[in-house]
Amino acid sequence: MATIRRHIFIDRPAEDVWALVGRPELLHEWFPTTGTKLEGDKRWIYLASGITFEEDIVTLDHALRRFQYKIVNNSIITSHLGTVDVIDDPHGGCVVIYSTEMEPEVLGLMVGGAAGAGLQKLKQLMES
Repeated sequence: MATIRRHIFIDRPAEDVWALVGRPELLHEWFPTTGTKLEGDKRWIYLASGITFEEDIVTLDHALRRFQYKIVNNSIITSHLGTVDVIDDPHGGCVVIYSTEMEPEVLGLMVGGAAGAGLQKLKQLMES
């Protein structure tokens, strides 16, 4: 199983960053997707290629600032868990950690690349 982790420091309080990251329906505002749909504990993300991923929301913990989801009902992805944590930095900012465990392993590399791009965009949005 592939385990990928990306992180970034953002010069903005964790609660400000979580105000965006902690809203699963707004993923497309900072992650490289073209749209997001949320219904209860289900989320669908849409890619520019036309691919749609169905996801189950596992954890949305506002006190811990942790969001976890699993890609489900996918004939290629046999196992998946994505986690985003927003953690206070004692200097006034925060660190955002995006990790993914995925099978097949090769797809984990693609998610890792997307996570890195998403975190860069999140930093740009939060610090501008």
